Amino acid sequence: MRRAGTLLRTNNVLVPIPNTRSLSLAGILCPITTPFNNDTDRSLALDKLEHNFNKWSQIKLRGYVALGSAGEFFSLSRREKLEFVAKARELTPENKVLIAGSGCKSTGETIELSKELAKLGVDAVLVITPSYFSASLSAEALEEHFLQVADQCPAPVIAYSVPTSTGEDLTSESVVKLANHPNIIGLKDSGGDIAKLSRIVHETRSKGFQVLAGSAGFQLPALYAGCVGGVDAAANCLGKQLIQLMHQFNNNPVLANGLQGRLIEPNAQVTRKLGIPALKYIMDQFGYYGGPVRSPLRELTQEQKVAVRSAFELSGFLHFEPSTEETGPTSTYQEDLSPSQQNGAVLQASLN
Repeated sequence: MRRAGTLLRTNNVLVPIPNTRSLSLAGILCPITTPFNNDTDRSLALDKLEHNFNKWSQIKLRGYVALGSAGEFFSLSRREKLEFVAKARELTPENKVLIAGSGCKSTGETIELSKELAKLGVDAVLVITPSYFSASLSAEALEEHFLQVADQCPAPVIAYSVPTSTGEDLTSESVVKLANHPNIIGLKDSGGDIAKLSRIVHETRSKGFQVLAGSAGFQLPALYAGCVGGVDAAANCLGKQLIQLMHQFNNNPVLANGLQGRLIEPNAQVTRKLGIPALKYIMDQFGYYGGPVRSPLRELTQEQKVAVRSAFELSGFLHFEPSTEETGPTSTYQEDLSPSQQNGAVLQASLN
């Protein structure tokens, strides 16, 4: 196992890996969607990205994650990925972090993209588990993949486990081993196994390893387990509420329980139920630019739009004027419900 003092291979020259554990990930990071124009090619709409950043900048997010699952990274060419991250780097202020997804199907591809993203100035790369040869990927094979990337990437590495999408789940044993590498600084886990997160935090905290929840559906339980924050798709439109959740976790657990309960169904709509099309649709309702998705994803049906709208409205996050369907969405969100409404919301045992 590689430990402190490990050498980083850069241009075939071995140099000591710097201390990367000083990068704090504590807080809510927004896994930003990739805006496309409504044209035949669904070309990148970087002007719309700037519009979204202008709105996100008014929220105390810890930073942004580009080229994540919510960013439809699987639909972008290498050139588009670099162009998008370059623009995101330009728009990200110095007091916030920018992380970019660099995971590819092979270890070699992942290393090359990680190096290119590091040149663009990202603060860290997010590496999803490879999954194409799932039947042949043992725990040891996955560990070696991450170690090779960390050995050769000039930027800090954050491992990303999202078993519902990849079919691969990094075990707690593997994560604890990877935490010994000085250039692997954390984990984004979207599996939602709180016992697993608790064990990882317990066994890696002393090393400065940071664990992030990968869904707003279990953000509060993850904080209780010792996670330092989250990379939540819902932060694209509910960033303020997720930051509020972290504040309430530290100061008023009763209110935090209520807010977590309200987040569950809206989050489920934009993740496991309807996914990115729903997320982009609801962003439009909040005044962000969501825009179209790229094939093979499909736009929502009218019935699905109603379901998404209802989830956000019934949870108290969105109010629709009666004229919405005729004149277009003129939406506002309710920052707080009354104490009785908040206290009445029950944190579900089975989280999405």
